[in-house]
Amino acid sequence: MLEMPVVLFPGRAKLAISPAPTGSMSPDMTSGIKLKFRRLSSTVFGALFAVLSALPACAFFLASTTATQAGEPLKIGYSMSLTGGLAANGRSALLAHKIWEEDTNATGGLLGRPVKLIYYDDQTNPATVPDIYVKLLDVDKVDLIIGPYATNLQAPAMPIAMQRKKVFIGLLGTAVNSTFNYSNYFSIAPNGPEPKRSYTKGFVDLAVRQSPRPQTVAIVAADGEFALNSAEGVRENVKAGGLTVVYDRRYPSATSDLVPVVRAIAETNPDLVIVCSYPPDSVAMVRAVNEANFKPKMIGGAMVGLQSTAIKARLGPLLNGWTIYDVWLPVPKMLFAGVDELMKKYQAHAAVEGVDALGYYMVPWSYAQLQVLQQAVTATQSLDDARLGDYIRANTFKTVVGDVKFGSDGELAQSRVLQVQFRNVKTNDLTQFKDISTQVVVAPAEYESGRLIYPYEQAK
Repeated sequence: MLEMPVVLFPGRAKLAISPAPTGSMSPDMTSGIKLKFRRLSSTVFGALFAVLSALPACAFFLASTTATQAGEPLKIGYSMSLTGGLAANGRSALLAHKIWEEDTNATGGLLGRPVKLIYYDDQTNPATVPDIYVKLLDVDKVDLIIGPYATNLQAPAMPIAMQRKKVFIGLLGTAVNSTFNYSNYFSIAPNGPEPKRSYTKGFVDLAVRQSPRPQTVAIVAADGEFALNSAEGVRENVKAGGLTVVYDRRYPSATSDLVPVVRAIAETNPDLVIVCSYPPDSVAMVRAVNEANFKPKMIGGAMVGLQSTAIKARLGPLLNGWTIYDVWLPVPKMLFAGVDELMKKYQAHAAVEGVDALGYYMVPWSYAQLQVLQQAVTATQSLDDARLGDYIRANTFKTVVGDVKFGSDGELAQSRVLQVQFRNVKTNDLTQFKDISTQVVVAPAEYESGRLIYPYEQAK
């Protein structure tokens, strides 16, 4: 048995970081699950192998989901990246979750019980995730689980959710279920039915409409699950766009100096550069492109991290001209019911909690993640995962990101990924990013707030 104190977080206190659980576990049965694996990053594969070869025999006994004594907290468990490369986004997501917890308890909780979030820091390290979910289910005895933030952290949690037959609602993951094909997985992300293509389809569609029409493209990706999934989608998009690939390589995720990579790309003289990256290397890529004075006609793509207010402020004018994906901005057509009130609550507490000052990227989708679970529990009056999964598959949910309905592989039925171009960024003051004219939605047309400046150099 893992020996760690159970950490509960009443109300909305200062964000508390709990260490990932550790402990030894005896070998046992792993034959209950058959997975069709495609290529996984070595870190994620190692984490999956370790947990499936080391889970205790008791790990596969299903926890009871019957109603408990009135007033006993209804516990929802998960991991979150509160340290490491995804911490800026993870801590922002956690505050949104705590606001949902407070809002829900203020209106009577769920099934007549107060809700309690139980979470642990996964340190942005996939290897920590399986033990966290085993502890949540076997030691903390949570009633329900949700997925962590991001693809790389969701993949190693999936075998646990599948083995226990738990509903698993992931946050901003990409094509996680293309590996597992699990019926009770649901993705709170705007990807839509083609998640690998969604992050860069708008980028390519915009590019090929420009004059003169671009002909060549360079693809560069970090060696991690999100980036590799997204790069697969890039290849499909550029093929559909009739572009010629002149560079297609990956780099180790921990690479901090990307100037040599940028120079190698520049030697191929591509019209477009599409980058698939996580926060540390997204920052390194922007700096490297500016240091090398590299000026393709259009650059950006599936770059996680550049949506963070703190990172935007750190890079400042270096961002001008870059076109990246995003998931929500306060443009008029995205001011869905409840989102303005949520953002005001979040921004009022962000400085105190030491998290992203604006919260545009993480907050609406993080809150919606728990809204979906809440509405399913309320409608079914149940904590039974099979009933919840059936309900989520069949129904539409009213959330702060608009109506949410799930389709194949648990992805949203329709894509709503934004393409956003930075421009008129003059300083490193974060307050300028409250003005959305510095980050213009250039696609899709239904959310557009301006036209793409092309080529990239003209927006600098």
